[in-house]
Amino acid sequence: MFGYIFLQVSNAAGEGAEALAESAQQDGIVTRFFDIAIKGGWIMIPIIALSLVAVFIFFDRYFAIKKAGKVDKTLLDRVKAYITEGKVDAALALTRSQETPTARMIEKGISRIGRPMSDVNSAIETIGNLEISKLEKGLPVLASVAGGAPMIGFLGTVIGMIQAFYDMANAGNNIDVTLLSSGIYQAMVTTVAGLTVGIIAYFAYNILVANVEKVIFKMEAATSEFLDLLNEPAK
Repeated sequence: MFGYIFLQVSNAAGEGAEALAESAQQDGIVTRFFDIAIKGGWIMIPIIALSLVAVFIFFDRYFAIKKAGKVDKTLLDRVKAYITEGKVDAALALTRSQETPTARMIEKGISRIGRPMSDVNSAIETIGNLEISKLEKGLPVLASVAGGAPMIGFLGTVIGMIQAFYDMANAGNNIDVTLLSSGIYQAMVTTVAGLTVGIIAYFAYNILVANVEKVIFKMEAATSEFLDLLNEPAK
């Protein structure tokens, strides 16, 4: 009995020690990461700032675009039913109750019912362009991060190499590897950091662009169907 209890206590202690070691290892990795970042010099400040900007824009736009892409499949059928029954106000109220670009475009089209089709189409197209510009908000900044971060990293590389050669020139015949390590370290760290941020921002930008194009396709399909709906009574 006592042997069994001792075995259980030993196992628990062993698991606790493993967990503590793993936690210490993770803390060591985090500390090492910050140490490396600090050795990159002041040039790491704009690179880290750009990475934070890129992360914020990606998640902000991703969820906004995802929300904009949710379209009620029964919206056009219900709008058609209201318009057929002459309940234009009910159709407007229905579209206003849905906070999506497609609903706002159809709302603008409904408000132009009775005017020439060219006016209706022009009004819908104007609202569509405004909605697309809202969806693409921040994407130029993300593209700039994708292109600018590697360039800033390379600037840090040049500065680090200049520092290394400057130290070498001042050392004269007493050249030591440790004397050059600071500048070379800065050069390598900033290059890796800039390229990492740039690559991640590049892929994030393309993901958002692809999602925006999907939303645009849904908007065009819905507005085309709405315009066909308006033409049906004339057939």
